[in-house]
This record gives sequence, structure tokens and C-alpha cells, in this order.
Amino acid sequence: MTTRRESSDKVPETTNKKLPRRDFFKKSGTAVASAAILAGSLSACNFQAKNKSKTKKRLAMVIDLRKCYGCHSCSIACKSEFNVPLGVWRSWVKTIDKGKYPKVKRSFLPRLCNHCENPPCVSVCPTQASHRDDEKGLVDIHEERCIGCKMCIVACPYDARFSHPTKKVANKCDFCIHRVEKGVVPSCVNTCPSNARIFGDLNDPDSEVRKLVDTNKVQVLKPELDTEPSVFYIDLDEDAVGGHITT
Repeated sequence: MTTRRESSDKVPETTNKKLPRRDFFKKSGTAVASAAILAGSLSACNFQAKNKSKTKKRLAMVIDLRKCYGCHSCSIACKSEFNVPLGVWRSWVKTIDKGKYPKVKRSFLPRLCNHCENPPCVSVCPTQASHRDDEKGLVDIHEERCIGCKMCIVACPYDARFSHPTKKVANKCDFCIHRVEKGVVPSCVNTCPSNARIFGDLNDPDSEVRKLVDTNKVQVLKPELDTEPSVFYIDLDEDAVGGHITT
């Protein structure tokens, strides 16, 4: 049985107050100049007010590994949503077994693009096809600009990118932005049967992801690289990562 969350992203509402009408036309010569100056001032004020009311988005995902039991529903949902070819993945789950029988333990680590605040894939792209979209709040790819050089694939420290076998361009998770813009959560989040994936705007103090990050001991992958990932994990296993976890 699948679950579905409504997007918690909120766009601040703005109101423009109307100024009372004044009599600017006592003298024809100064009236035109005064009206022009006033109009310019009002436009500047409105522009600043609108910009001030818009906060920068940062779409993020929290993955609660205490709830993940490795069903791979997220991977399957992603494959179906984007018709991902065989042999490549936009989202996948790493599995690791440790211990000796009968004392054994299996850990799971769901993986996807980390949508970094400081993405190395963007800085190496020669055509600016890979870019950080601050308006949408994620790292995205302009496929029409991509020349298939694979530099971004090599630069990504999370192995989250691949060359699309058919399109011959770089491809990766985009947080299902086509769904998010319609008010629907990403396909992997919608499909997770244990609600292990939580999605929203990290810059929204009322969002569930913001509250989880603030109230839980969360970890990110390879924090020493200062990429500032937007994918956070709860109860991350060091062995699954392959090294020491810095919180």
C-alpha cells in the first residue's frame, strides 16, 4: 500500500498597499517631473518588497534509515516515473551485510543526487548545462545544452550521475520537479511504504524536513568535501558509507 504526502512548500503572500491619491497637478511644469519621480520610487519600492518576500528555496530530503527495510520500492518507482533504461539508475539502494552467522546485520543506504549547495558537477560543466537552480531549489540539467562530455559524471563525489544510453546526455535525479511544481511529492517519497523518505523545503521553518533536521542527529555523505548536500540521513551506518561519519 502506498502513501502520499501533500507538499508542505509555502510561498509567502504579499500585499501591496495603495497610496492615497494626491493633487500633483497644481503646476504643470513640476507636476510631470514629480509624477515621474514618484512612479520610479514606487516601482523600486514594489520591486524591493517583492524580492524581500521571496525566500530562496532549498529542496531537501530526509531518509530515516530506522524505517527503511530495503524493499527497493523507491528505485522501482523512479524507474517507472522516468522510464530509466536497464543498467543505469537515478535512485538506488545500497545493501551491506556484516557480522558472522548467527550474529549478522543487514544495512540499507538509499542513494540519489544530493542536490548540493556547492555542487562540483556545476563548476566543471563547460556549457552550463549542469546548474544550481536557486529558484526551484535544486541542481538541474539543461539537456539541450549538454554535449555529453561526462565531466560532471566524473566530478560528482556521490556517483549520482550517468550518461543516458539513448539520449547521450548526463542524467540524474531531479527530485521529480515536474511533480513538485504541481504540489505532489517525488515518486520515491510517494511510494515508500514505511514513510522513510520525507521531502520539502529546508528553508521553510514549518516544513517537516526542517523540523526533522533540527530535532534529530542527521548525517550527510562525505561532509568533509563541503558540498553541503541536501539529502540527510537518520541513523546512518558507517559500514554502509565505507568510512567514518562526521556529524
